[in-house]
Order: sequence, then structure tokens, then C-alpha cells
Amino acid sequence: MTERLDCAVIGGGVVGLAIAHRLAQLGRQVVLFEAEKATGQHTSSRNSEVMHAGIYYPTGSLKAQMCVQGRRMLESYCTERGIAWRRIGKLVVAIRDEEIPQLEHHRAQAEANGVDDLTWLEPEEVRKIEPAVICARALASPSTGLVDSHGLMRALAAEAQRAGADIVLASPVVGGELADGGIDLDIGGREPGRFRFATVVNAAGFSAPAVARSLCGLDDKTIPTPYFARGHYFIVAGPSPFRRLIYPLPGKDGLGIHVALDLGGNLRFGPDVSFSPSASYAFDESRADTFYRAVRSYYPGLADGALQPGFVGVRPKLAPEGTGFVDFVLQGPDVHRVPGLLNLYGIDSPGLTSCMAIAEEVATRLAR
Repeated sequence: MTERLDCAVIGGGVVGLAIAHRLAQLGRQVVLFEAEKATGQHTSSRNSEVMHAGIYYPTGSLKAQMCVQGRRMLESYCTERGIAWRRIGKLVVAIRDEEIPQLEHHRAQAEANGVDDLTWLEPEEVRKIEPAVICARALASPSTGLVDSHGLMRALAAEAQRAGADIVLASPVVGGELADGGIDLDIGGREPGRFRFATVVNAAGFSAPAVARSLCGLDDKTIPTPYFARGHYFIVAGPSPFRRLIYPLPGKDGLGIHVALDLGGNLRFGPDVSFSPSASYAFDESRADTFYRAVRSYYPGLADGALQPGFVGVRPKLAPEGTGFVDFVLQGPDVHRVPGLLNLYGIDSPGLTSCMAIAEEVATRLAR
């Protein structure tokens, strides 16, 4: 007989951990299944660790709402628990005069989203605070920050477990079936088995569509096609010439190759965007030429040979390259007609910033 349990969360990235943490706090009996031997091995630990302010996203979108709300929640959570974070600030720069109208659009969008602390900087003002940067104009975002994503995930996992959640590693969901009175999940790994859950939250990142397709009885038409956006990061040795993050204007598929400092002040640049048929972490050193051109457009002092291979991250996308903005998708029974199932698709940036707000929204929807 299939064992009957309360709530499964699939995926042990920062979003899955935040969801398990919140549901356990609310008294749900939660089991989190993670396919890898440790939590946070993919998108959650291969990114810029930026706490975004919420500048770019269309008003009313989930990304806009959850980024602004999530940043405040994350700041409070990290402060209370001693998790390293800092409002380092960032500059979004227009490199040429013809880019200034786009910068003005982003300021208006930010204000519509409730981000009201952006300020204009003229080139001479930028040189005073970031002498290495050249630009035609800039927007300063003092609320943009950095967070120790690994420390955050450790804290969420520990608190979820103290609240009664089980975190089961090296246990991939390999299939399942929609059943009367619940959802059966087939778990692989060293202790395989089938378990029936009243509630399932699919927070498996770029694997979420594949997990959904493995559930027998779920309408394939409700499952989006996954796209994998690879992003390279190059590192630079030695002291950083920057005190804050520097971003060019965003492109259709990402926020541009930017100055991506870490909390220790170490300098890296990235990410670029290249779509791939799979989630590969292989580093393509030939991307360096693109990085030199992009970075030197706002930092002409970048020396030849300074860029060294860093790492690759993979972001889950729901549309092909060049599509532009696509919102988070939190898909429930109103779409797929399966009681107790919530699929999270396309949780790319600002997923880290939004993780606690996403968890709160998931809890609210499940409570309905």
C-alpha cells in the first residue's frame, strides 16, 4: 500500500527551501526531495548573489511584486539571523547619449513598482564615486544589495528541519501518478519508493517541466517547454576598482555583463547569455572576447589578459532567445485541474531576491 503523507516540495534550491521553511512554520508536515547530494547545487549557487531592488519588471507582474516584497523580507530575515548581506548599491549606466531615454524609462518603471530611491548621476558625479567608469548618465540604486546565498540556504534548511520538515537528499522524483485523494511520487536514489501526498509543490528550477511531464495523468498542454540560458562569469584577480555594482542597460534575455562583486569585494564580470539545449556547466573560454568588448564599453581600463575563467550558471527560461520579458509562473489547479499540485516554472532572476515572497504566495494559494 502506498504510504500517505501531507506535503512534498520537489527541489532543494533557495526557492524550494524557502517554501519548505514557510509551510513547516505553518504546521504542514513537509518532505523536501532534492535530487543532488546537497541542496542548492544549481541556479541558487551559480549567480551574482544580488538582492535586486525591482527596477526593470513590468508593473503588476509577479516578478515586480515579489522582488520588491521579497527584498524587504530577505533583509529582515538575514539581519535577524546574522546572515551576511549588505546594501552595496549599484549604478545602471547609459554608455551613450542615445541610451538615456531607455534609462529614463527604467526610472519610471521602478517608481511604478514602488522603488522610489533612485537618483540621477551625471558623468562627473559618477567619476567622483566610481572613477573607473565612463558613461553619459547613470541611475544610482542604493537599495540593491548582496547576500550570502549559501548562508541563507543553510539557515532556511536548518529552521525548516527544526519546524519538523524532512529534507531528503540524493532522492530524485523519477515519476508519479495522479491518484484519487492525492498525488503519487516515485522517488529514486538509494531508498526508492512510492509515496502519496495530499499536496505537491514542484519547485525543481530548470527541471520543473521535466518533473511535471513525469507525472502520469497531467495534461502535457499545461507544461511549458524549458529553455536553458547559460551565463558565464569571468573573475579578475587583485583589488577591485569598484565599490558598487555597475550594470549596463539590460538586453532582452538578461541584465547585461555587469560588475558582479561578492561580499568580500572580489571582482567578477557576468553573466552573458547563451541559450543551450541542456543545462551544461562547461566553461567556454572563447566567450572572453565578448566580455572584453562589453566591459570596456563602461570600464575602458580593463587590461588585456585580466579575465580568468570563473563559473557558469544556468537560468530556467520559458521562451526562446530574444523573446524578452517572461514572468514567473505559479501554476495551480485553475490551469491544470489537479487538486493539491502547484508547479513553479521559469523562476529565474530575481528568484533569489524573491524566494521568501514566493514562499508566502505558495502558502497562501495552498491555504485556499
